[in-house]
Amino acid sequence: MARTKKVVDLAAIEARREALRAELAQLDEQAKAVEQIARDAGRPVLIAALERIKIAAIDKADARAIATAISNHGGKAVANQLASLA
Repeated sequence: MARTKKVVDLAAIEARREALRAELAQLDEQAKAVEQIARDAGRPVLIAALERIKIAAIDKADARAIATAISNHGGKAVANQLASLA
């Protein structure tokens, strides 16, 4: 029995390609949203810890520098550096 060749429909291929592009765009948006959530996941833990201790006066520039260091290097690296000061 001979195999029949599948007819290639260029319009169907283009339509499928566009559907896949749309799906990829949707996945990119979902990934971006998840990344944004993950980037801020430590905020509640840090705020809770800060509410439990007394903090002397600190100016806005220092607070921003600490927050930036946490954002850039991660909480563990900043905590290790701060622990080395003690």
